[in-house]
This record gives sequence, structure tokens and C-alpha cells, in this order.
Amino acid sequence: MTGPELKKLREHLGEALGRELTAADMAKLCGLSAADGAEKLRRWEVTGPTPKVAALLRVLAMASERYPILEKFDVFDRHDVPVKDRAARRQAFREQMRDDVRKRLA
Repeated sequence: MTGPELKKLREHLGEALGRELTAADMAKLCGLSAADGAEKLRRWEVTGPTPKVAALLRVLAMASERYPILEKFDVFDRHDVPVKDRAARRQAFREQMRDDVRKRLA
């Protein structure tokens, strides 16, 4: 994940949650300290985050419709899920991801 991709992700997650996310919010999602986390996040928006943080953010990105559901989480396209139910299950999954992000921010 590059710095500009991280910056876009912050914007897209904010859209998904219905509010703008600050650098401090994103720092909290990344597990950074409150003291200097926002500043570190701003630096990452230029240079890119560490690989470990990028992996976490790829999972959290699934809360937004703009990002794909990662293959290991995609249980909707299996043969045992009726085609007519797949869209609703995907939507429910994304809503659950949004709830998880909101809990992390609380």
C-alpha cells in the first residue's frame, strides 16, 4: 500500500461510515498511540505504511464498497449459498465490517 492509497482509503472509509475520518482516527485504527499517532499516519500518507499495518488496513477496507472482499473472507460465492442471497449477504458483511471499524474508533 502506498501513501496516496492510504490517503484514499481514509477518504473511502469515511464515506462508508458517514463521517470524515481524521488522521487521529486512522492512527487509532492502525493501533498507533494517541500521542504521536496522527503525525505518524500523516507521514505514512506520503511514504506508505508498514507491511503489517497495510495488511490490517486491507481487511478494514472491506467496510467500503470501493474495495473488494478479500478471497479468504468471500464465503458468498460458494456453491451452498443460493445466488439470490449473495448480494444481501455481502451487504450484511460490509455492514458488520463498518460496525467493527466504529467499535475500534470508540
